[in-house]
Amino acid sequence: MAHKAGFVNIIGNPNVGKSTIMNALVGERLSIITSKAQTTRHRIQGIVNGEDFQIVYSDTPGILKPNYKLQESMMKFVNTAISDADTILYVTDVKETADKNQEYLDKIKGNTERVIVVINKIDLCNEEELNEMVTKWEGLLPGAKIIPTSATENFNLDTLLNNIINSLPENPPFYPKDQLTDKTERFFAQEIIREKILIHYKKEIPYSVEVEIESFKEDDKIIHMSAVINVIRDSQKGIIIGHKGASLKRVGTEARKDMEIFFDKKVFLEIFVKVKKDWRDKDNMLKQFGYNG
Repeated sequence: MAHKAGFVNIIGNPNVGKSTIMNALVGERLSIITSKAQTTRHRIQGIVNGEDFQIVYSDTPGILKPNYKLQESMMKFVNTAISDADTILYVTDVKETADKNQEYLDKIKGNTERVIVVINKIDLCNEEELNEMVTKWEGLLPGAKIIPTSATENFNLDTLLNNIINSLPENPPFYPKDQLTDKTERFFAQEIIREKILIHYKKEIPYSVEVEIESFKEDDKIIHMSAVINVIRDSQKGIIIGHKGASLKRVGTEARKDMEIFFDKKVFLEIFVKVKKDWRDKDNMLKQFGYNG
């Protein structure tokens, strides 16, 4: 039997469940998930292997109209994902307007044979509403496959997976069969800390933060890690730290516990907070943080 392999890139608007679907398909929690928009900032690959196939999934930031250079870089990840995909998973849900960000639908309309529209969160609608949505998407993207799912309820993901495998071209594996992702351990440590910030802080704070792992030293029993939370203004530093350091301590404790599950090893974590003024609009800092290298 011929071996199939290809790049399956996940795009869509914020909060439709792209990262939940990615994690469910990969079987690992690679992308952080919160109810806030712009949770995913980078393009994150997850690799799934079978005896005769390899799927290289790519989760991308939610589509938005950029307000600063960081968001421009995030949209470059999305545009690249459209152009280099063997198969595009366009994820929508039962709540959003079908023609939101029409320009991105136009970008994939001319090549719908490589598009699978995933209508997520169908547990939140009835059969009649779902049928109307399927008809609407068949009109918007003629020729694309339409697959309703509920990622949180694990519904119809097997059908989605079978359609993805069938869409793959014949290729040898692109990565070793035991490789799970293209990202480093430091990257996932950063994302775990950033997830806690998204959960516990409000308004602009989570969108003004970038996390760096300054040191990562591992031995047989423990990982020693030093992290920096970068903010854009002095006032935000105090908010991140909180009264007598209580807010930062909560972030550190929760992040450490999740890291110990992720790495399956004890973690000693130190976190510091620094001000890097307006880093979201500075090319050198964006490159340093991996956004426009």
